[in-house]
Amino acid sequence: MDARGALWPGSKNGQNGPGASLRVSPTAMDLILRLATFLVTASLLLALQPAQAQLAGHGGPVRAIAVSGDGRTVLSGSFDTAAIRWSLATESAEQVLRFHSGAVNAVAFLGDGRMATAGADGRIAIWTSGRPQPDRVFADHTGPIVGLAVSPDASRLASASWDHTVRLSSLSDGGSRVLQGHSQNVNGVAFAPDGQSLVSVGYDLTVRIWRLPDGSAEVVTVPLPLNAVAISPDGEIVTGAADGKLRMMSAEGKASGEVMAGATPIVALAVSHDGALIAAAAIDGTVAIVDRKARSVLRTLAGLGGPAWSVAFLPDGVTLLTGGADGKIRRWNALTGAAAGSNVVGTPGDPLAGFAGDHGAEVFRACVACHTLSETEVQRAGPTLAGLFGRRIASLPGYRFSDALKRMDIVWTPETVSKLFEIGPNAYTPGTKMPEQQIGSAEDRRALTDFLARATSK
Repeated sequence: MDARGALWPGSKNGQNGPGASLRVSPTAMDLILRLATFLVTASLLLALQPAQAQLAGHGGPVRAIAVSGDGRTVLSGSFDTAAIRWSLATESAEQVLRFHSGAVNAVAFLGDGRMATAGADGRIAIWTSGRPQPDRVFADHTGPIVGLAVSPDASRLASASWDHTVRLSSLSDGGSRVLQGHSQNVNGVAFAPDGQSLVSVGYDLTVRIWRLPDGSAEVVTVPLPLNAVAISPDGEIVTGAADGKLRMMSAEGKASGEVMAGATPIVALAVSHDGALIAAAAIDGTVAIVDRKARSVLRTLAGLGGPAWSVAFLPDGVTLLTGGADGKIRRWNALTGAAAGSNVVGTPGDPLAGFAGDHGAEVFRACVACHTLSETEVQRAGPTLAGLFGRRIASLPGYRFSDALKRMDIVWTPETVSKLFEIGPNAYTPGTKMPEQQIGSAEDRRALTDFLARATSK
């Protein structure tokens, strides 16, 4: 399953399909494909080792974390379609924000008591603390939104989308402006400290430095797809790539250094408030702590509950938050590697632990990040599969299905589920939010449907 644009080279508007092609060397393409295969497999395996978990409430991977200016409040977004506002003092959830019909991929504090959330449904919601519904919604993007950035004066919000665009939205009058130029998914966006430029990165092997307000762009080409970008207080641009390498450049786009942060793709970045440290989260479940000036890895954090999809520093420049695939947010001392906070020990549960040795359950493991087998579990990005067989497509109450799915005349049976994975969701159920995936083996498809018949029956 894909959680960043770099996972699906041919994706368009957040789904596989004919998009703008990339011209890369056979060697680079081979590396991209091998990394993509690893991502699809590794991203969905939940770590089973014990770890320190401070904030537990999400029902799916924590895709985004933001910290308020005073460092007292945290906002998180998840595959479970919800955002949660947390108090660090009490280590408890203060507000659950439910609006999006897909994964919440990006969150931000706006500096005036308001918050922003954005997701796979292509919408940005602006919230006021304590209110149950958004104050304003921006719905200009035509594909999933995976990144948000707030301008230094908190007047504008920049969004990165898989529709290949960056948008600037005014937080005062609600106006919106599109920045076009990327030929593939845009995976990250960040404002320069002076607010006069904006940097975006994507799968098209480019870093684009947009000059505001005229919208012209300096384009820097890099060797591999980029999943994340951050900017230090002195204006240095830091990018995270599919080869596990950090590439630094000046505000003008001139290369200024490189650091090999790990052996697997980087999916999230954060720079400490003083600019001294970089946290680079990788798909293998590690986070490299990098000394930015020395261009060296100080230490690597592990035991983060599977792939770390999000990272954020507190204002003290030392405390780091990581968001895990197990739905938990962990707090660390980035310098020592020690867990911070209450140090409550918890072991992430494996939802398939009761099906050990079942081949169909192992095939289904690629689905557990988005779907539950029981109605009693917290909703994730996709609808629960409880009572699946015999149910008409897009008929489950309480889940927001696309209009395209609602118009289809499909009833889920072992045969229709098998067909779904034989030809792929995009071909069988056009308009779905389900990531493109196929199961080529008829034996594996049969094992999957046999397992679902047992595990989802009421």
